Amino acid sequence: MDGPSVRSRAISNALRLGVRPFLNYLPGHATGIRTARSTMDAAALLLRHSPHVRVDSVDDPPPKDGGDRPVKGEWIISREVTGKKTRGAVLYLHGGGYIFCSPRTHRPITSRLALDTGLPVLVPRYRLAPEHQFPAPLEDAVAAYRWLLARRIPASRIVLAGDSAGGHLSAVLAGEICRLGLPNPAGLVLFSPWVDLTCELSIRTQHLAHDPYISASSVRRVARLVVGPAGFDDPRLALLSCAWTDMPPVLIQVGGAEVLRAEAEAFADALESAGADCQLQVWNGQMHVFQILNRVLPEADAAMDDAARFVRTVTRTSGKRTRAA
Repeated sequence: MDGPSVRSRAISNALRLGVRPFLNYLPGHATGIRTARSTMDAAALLLRHSPHVRVDSVDDPPPKDGGDRPVKGEWIISREVTGKKTRGAVLYLHGGGYIFCSPRTHRPITSRLALDTGLPVLVPRYRLAPEHQFPAPLEDAVAAYRWLLARRIPASRIVLAGDSAGGHLSAVLAGEICRLGLPNPAGLVLFSPWVDLTCELSIRTQHLAHDPYISASSVRRVARLVVGPAGFDDPRLALLSCAWTDMPPVLIQVGGAEVLRAEAEAFADALESAGADCQLQVWNGQMHVFQILNRVLPEADAAMDDAARFVRTVTRTSGKRTRAA
């Protein structure tokens, strides 16, 4: 791939100077976490999502076919397909280190997926750490998957997707679906996935990265809040040592400059060694979850096109893109 665009370099430099010091200091302190959450919510108001989608609130009791968790979040639908029979869906699990962000903060990605694929996107508001440590978010993700199945959406038309911590949660959910005996989804889309919560690999390779706004040390501090006193002993957390048998196709996109690049590459190797169909894309010079800037960065726009094409392929659907004004 070509080098990063001028716009990409400018945004990365601005983040490196103005945001990275802020994010590296805040995690680990109760006041800092509250500040980060408020800041992220405020920033979400600046990142407009497409006017060509409808955002419906979801606040449903536990599904009748099992589970004990309610489903809360957003159901995002392209206005072009509103009222039509649902042929499939994307279950999107947002990032934010398991401690902040929300369905609202990730609407630039989720609304784009709804438009480009023609499929509705369910974005659950899963419980966040440190108030709710792992496996609380996994329990909410399983409930969201059951919610889709209860609405007679076939698993073969459901794609799991997520970014950063949401990418980790999506992969963990895929494994949990297998363990629970639920039908496998059609595929996984992982944007800059946080693969190794111990951060051992990212710590070893961080000298090779030029991530403009997150560091391996700050990520490791966050991880301790996510797992709590139980530590990292839960085998579901360890994506690199799981037996990835009978996995659906996987698309992984990672920025070439980000500190989690080595983790994404190691995960792709683990999936391929297990016989999975895994496509890894390393986007030269791009930062962590650059896809969220798909209305600004040409690289993010192209990456979202690729992700939508993957979703349409594995779900055997055809989406029609509506370009926002």
